[in-house]
Amino acid sequence: MAVEITDSNFSEVVTNSDKPVVVDFWAAWCGPCRMVGPLIEEMHGEYDGRAVVGKVDVDQNPGVSAQFGVRSIPTILFIKNGEVVDKVVGAVPKATLTQKLDAIL
Repeated sequence: MAVEITDSNFSEVVTNSDKPVVVDFWAAWCGPCRMVGPLIEEMHGEYDGRAVVGKVDVDQNPGVSAQFGVRSIPTILFIKNGEVVDKVVGAVPKATLTQKLDAIL
């Protein structure tokens, strides 16, 4: 299962990571989020040891969501060395997500 990222563990899991991080901002009531969710789970397994793949529930973690200006979900951020290097908003094919992650590995 993808790493659960919260307001309280964000710095530890994302900012201080020595690997690239994919962060999926989602909510249980969001239809497009339910389409992207299984793709994020697959990527978590496929990139294990090479990247951190996690999810932020925007309803439970408003601090991180606000920090990154997330207004539409799903929003998927690609973070390297604590900096956002790429971003996708909306439901996209898995190939789009893996291409963006491969580019920062």
